[in-house]
Amino acid sequence: MAEQDQPLPLPVSPQPGPVTRGSRKTRTGEVISSSMDKTIVVRTVTRVPHPKFGKIVNQMKKFYAHDEESKAKTGDTVRIMETRPLSKLKRWRLVEVVQK
Repeated sequence: MAEQDQPLPLPVSPQPGPVTRGSRKTRTGEVISSSMDKTIVVRTVTRVPHPKFGKIVNQMKKFYAHDEESKAKTGDTVRIMETRPLSKLKRWRLVEVVQK
């Protein structure tokens, strides 16, 4: 009975220190639209084997990315990085223009 009356020990927290974030995903692709204000649409191409037949196929995906200075133009190759949600569709931001 004496064991139940004693309070439970508090869990020990890890040592306080700098908080480390997980690494953010980056993608490289071609700008297919830059007509919106501070937004670009980037198409990335990933080569993956077909699940049933094994042939390598190109998988294309579009990403809406934030371009603060409107540096990227249609046809440029750019690198984008994952970020917090900026709008309904934008979850990526422009890192650099790789090739004009």
